[in-house]
Amino acid sequence: MVNVNPDFWRDKRVLITGHTGFKGSWLSLWLQSMGADVHGLALPPPTVPALFDEAQVGLGMVSTIGDIREYSTVDSMMRLTRPEIIFHLAAQPLVRYSYQAPVETYSTNVMGTVHLFEAARQLNTVRAIVNVTSDKGYENKEWMWGYREHDPMGGHDPYSSSKGCSELITSAYRHSFFSHGTTALASARAGNVIGGGDWASDRLIPDILRAFERQQAVAIRNPRATRPWQHVLEPLSGYLVLAEKLHTEGQVWAEGWNFGPYDGETREVQWIVEYLANKWGNEANWTVDDLTHPYEANYLKLDITKAKAHLQWEPRWDLVSALNLVLDWHRAWLAKDDVRAVCLAQIHQHQAAA
Repeated sequence: MVNVNPDFWRDKRVLITGHTGFKGSWLSLWLQSMGADVHGLALPPPTVPALFDEAQVGLGMVSTIGDIREYSTVDSMMRLTRPEIIFHLAAQPLVRYSYQAPVETYSTNVMGTVHLFEAARQLNTVRAIVNVTSDKGYENKEWMWGYREHDPMGGHDPYSSSKGCSELITSAYRHSFFSHGTTALASARAGNVIGGGDWASDRLIPDILRAFERQQAVAIRNPRATRPWQHVLEPLSGYLVLAEKLHTEGQVWAEGWNFGPYDGETREVQWIVEYLANKWGNEANWTVDDLTHPYEANYLKLDITKAKAHLQWEPRWDLVSALNLVLDWHRAWLAKDDVRAVCLAQIHQHQAAA
């Protein structure tokens, strides 16, 4: 099992799009802890509260507020920053919201990706790009085995479809513009990430914790839905390992990669809410939301054989450990502890779990 290499990241000039979001904030903190020169381009934090604010993520980086839907903004940021490595996380990330705002979803997730790649190819500094898409970009067939990297893209809802489109754009730019140069472009498909500091709407763990804080029963839309749940540090470690390979060894790693949990850690929603209710105590409970909702896939699973075999990347925490870490983080926040320190401690704990 390979570790993220802090020596590699020291003084590397890194651009993160979407750095004010949940995953982007965790990634920014991790890179800062290794001494990277971190720059970010994103909209303002998407929630109040937000991990970016609560953990004071902006203190250790150059943070620029801007919209990737505007090409001039992306191009100016790229020319100013001249990054060696880019992590593209900026996105409209919510399935149910994509039904309400399909134009925003496609313009962000599709044209925002085009803008980034187009700006990157105008520079001679970029060595590695990791485009973070989603497990939902696969054409979902509701089958019981994990999707592999060569399975077709699809998407029933606008969000999933837009992430499938982002994968196709990645492939097109790789073959058309990046295949023979010094820029290596890969995509990364993660499962359903959980972790401290996520306050997004229509996400299971934030919805559960909000309800429990208010001493209300959390309403669950689909208790039997199954997802590849994983702590946020798991896929982030994969992105970092992949980016290092792209930077040091180039085009041989410029492909699509899955970063998900082990097979046995793919659990139903009901199992998760009952586990958290038991750990929370105080008569925490749940109920079934029987209202009519837009379509969402029932079963998702990723095959991580490729990442294990070639990148020597593997998950380190089982789902119980991940859920306990989320609760630890959230209770620290409720107690007004220094959550930046909590984040950095959990990052160190993840590295030590090799």
